[in-house]
This record gives sequence, C-alpha cells and structure tokens, in this order.
Amino acid sequence: MRFSIDWTQPWYSSVRDAATSCHTSHWINALNQQALTASLQNHRGITLSFVNQTELPEGIAYEAFISNTGKIPTRDNAHDFFNALVWLSFPNIKRELNAIQAKQIAQHGINHIRGGIRDAATVFDENSALLVIRDHALGDQLARALQHHEWISLFIDQRKPFIEHTEVFIFGHALMEKLLNPYKSITAHTKIIMAPDHYFSQSKPDRIKWLDLEIAKQLSAEQPQPLNMSWFTPLPILGIPEWWSAQNFNFYADTQVFRPYKARHKALCTA
Repeated sequence: MRFSIDWTQPWYSSVRDAATSCHTSHWINALNQQALTASLQNHRGITLSFVNQTELPEGIAYEAFISNTGKIPTRDNAHDFFNALVWLSFPNIKRELNAIQAKQIAQHGINHIRGGIRDAATVFDENSALLVIRDHALGDQLARALQHHEWISLFIDQRKPFIEHTEVFIFGHALMEKLLNPYKSITAHTKIIMAPDHYFSQSKPDRIKWLDLEIAKQLSAEQPQPLNMSWFTPLPILGIPEWWSAQNFNFYADTQVFRPYKARHKALCTA
C-alpha cells in the first residue's frame, strides 16, 4: 500500500472494520477474500470481485462492466481502495447505484452529459455523507436547521442534541480521499435518513447494516422520490461537532464555507 491513512479519524469509521485485514501490499487479494466470504453479488446476481484496472476493455463504461461481469476495476491508489471498502461496508447501496448507472447507460449510451439521474448517482457514489437523525420532533428540527443552513443554531446552540441524536457516516470514496489531507471547505452532498430509536441502541455493525438496507430500499423504489439531486443537502464535514478542533462561533461564522441558504451552490459542494 503506497498511501497512509489515519484510521483514528471519525470520517473513516464507516469503512474502518472492512480495512482491518487490508494493511498489506496485497490488499486487493485481502479485499477479494472478504467479498467472497460475504458472498457479495451485483444486481444481476453475479459474484463480485476486485480486478486490475487493465481488465476494463477500452470503450466499455466502468459501471456497465461491473454490471455485466461482476468485476470491479481497481487501481493501486487511495481512491480505488476506499471505493472497494465502501463496496464491502455498504454492498446493497453500491449494488443499487451500479444498477441505476447501468440502466441509464443502456438506455442513453455514454455521453459527455450524463443526465440528472446519473449525475445524482455519481455524486452519491463519490462525495456523499449519510446523516442519520433520530426520528422525533427534535430530530425534525435538526434536519430543518441543516437544510436551511442554520449553522450557528445547529452546531453551537443545538450542539448537544446534535451529538446525542445524530450519526454521520462518510459514504463517498472520493470524499474519503480528500479527507486524507483535510481542509475546512470540504463539503459533502449529504443524504438525511430518519431512524427509529432502536437504531441508536444497536452495535455499529448492525447500524451500518440497517442503513445499507434502508437506503438501498429507497434507491430501488421508483416512488415517492427517485434518485435526484434533491436527495442531498450540503454539509461542511469539519463542522460536524467533535470532528475538528476550534469549532467556535468564528469557525462557523465563516460564510465562505458555511454558506447562507440563499448562497446555496447548484452543485451543493464547494470542493
């Protein structure tokens, strides 16, 4: 492995367990063993495996290749390493995202403009965070504060409730790669998931499994809200309570990072 990862950082908690056997120069083999043990399959029921990038034929779309063969082209770099870990940690979400991409490619081909559904699937895959909020009145209040960019209210005035009633898992593998060298403006496209009380009393592996199944179910449904960019709201990652130092009033008052609601970027992401 040619890259160094600080596994103590909270933004790697979602894939930390999957990485335990992969601290070796033969990490692709270790990942394949995990995939085999977990009987991972793609949406066509084909067994999944991680293969060298050279196995991807020229002119064949990456997502279509995974859909048709079950083989995930993987380079020896941090970006693809994190992608593999996400496959192992959230296999159902990844399967549904691949199915969505493959369907869109089959219908519309490969164009310079992906279209809204493929754009949303790519954003989800590359740059998303999953924000789990307790499903009650206070949780609704926290969700609204985030969606309306009420940063001071959310992260200072309601800091304790945020810590007690929410949980954040990074999903996007490009986002994980950015966080190897964290900087203040790194912003996730964040999917909010409301969860029942019993979610928060489960072990971390069980919470991740619940989350994986719940979001996969939403992705596979055509209604009431198929995947599109409205699924996401921006969240500057280092603003999450206890994820960075010096999180005082001035930290959150930086409007170049913690943007007012009216200044919301179309792409929802500053970096």
